[in-house]
Amino acid sequence: MTSARDLQGFKDALRKADPALYDPQRPSHSDATLDRFFRARSGDIPGAVKQFAETEAWRREHNVDELYRTFPEDEYHGAKAFYPRWTGHRDKSGHPIYVYRLASVGPIHGELKSIPPERRYQRIVTLYQYLMNFVLPLCTEVAQHYPPEGVAHPPNDTQRAAVTTPGPAAQTSPAIVSCTNIIDLSGFSLSMALSLRNHLQEASRLATANYPETLHHISIVNAPSFFPTIWGWVKSWFDPGTRAKIDILGKDPKQMGAELMKLMDEDAIPEQYGGKLKWTFEDEPDLDEQVQKVLGSRELPRAPAFFLEGKVVLGKDAAPGTRADGHNDAPQTTFEEAATAPLEVTTNAVVEEVGAQPLTDTKVAVQQQPLSGSDAPLVH
Repeated sequence: MTSARDLQGFKDALRKADPALYDPQRPSHSDATLDRFFRARSGDIPGAVKQFAETEAWRREHNVDELYRTFPEDEYHGAKAFYPRWTGHRDKSGHPIYVYRLASVGPIHGELKSIPPERRYQRIVTLYQYLMNFVLPLCTEVAQHYPPEGVAHPPNDTQRAAVTTPGPAAQTSPAIVSCTNIIDLSGFSLSMALSLRNHLQEASRLATANYPETLHHISIVNAPSFFPTIWGWVKSWFDPGTRAKIDILGKDPKQMGAELMKLMDEDAIPEQYGGKLKWTFEDEPDLDEQVQKVLGSRELPRAPAFFLEGKVVLGKDAAPGTRADGHNDAPQTTFEEAATAPLEVTTNAVVEEVGAQPLTDTKVAVQQQPLSGSDAPLVH
């Protein structure tokens, strides 16, 4: 876990590079967010500043906050069919559990290909923003009320950092900043793998560059005989640290369940993987009891939304610039006086200031090679 001293050093470096990158008076980004970027570069402050600055530039280029806030409800809801889906449950450490059954995407891949590339990219961004603005803040709030009893991995792998909850009654609480994933390859053919390769790589590259350290663990189940071929393609997308978070399980539900129960309770494991949860990939999230209590509902909002200070705020009702990982853009209670201050930052100037190598093409260069600690291979 990142020490307070190291995290402060990262904040100081951001301020030195460009004051617009981090505002300590009313923190523009939570400690948990900064910690993800710091860990993604294995504590290399110049490298972390460079990636952070590039991500902020990317957010402005694609108007990410406004894209998410105003994304059409029906399109957003339909887009979830192509990517990992939250079961509504969490693992023993409090991370949301996502399932991705790739064979379910195969029959509708034609629909995906018919979407213009730019719009497809915007869909992926929107779904990542849903993870960051709603699911992870919700799971963090649940952990505050119901602290996880067990920790499935050593503390430095739980990806939880002390953060200050914004608002009048600030308090120190655990931040859930990453997900546990089950990737189901049952019914998945080599032809499907070939057709979906670019689709999956597009999402992986986006996560590597702009959503680092949002993967806690991946369990691959029902791997087919040709899986070594797929793995030969996929493993190059990740650095060794990320590959260490991936387990490849067999096809026997009993064996799957035994392995998965090291990470999650039996009631949180879908039946087809050896657990007791009646849930399939095509289903909406089946929220666990603790999530329901914190959310105050048995169902999630259908439209893009934020989970802010214990409340659900629909995108259409949020002020421009709202984001759950920081609160200088908009107050998180009333949303009054909300405004997004433009970041006047040139990426190359920033990275030169802190001693890193400048990039000529920020977006492409960030995505060309795996970053240490970069993960989240699939959108959530």
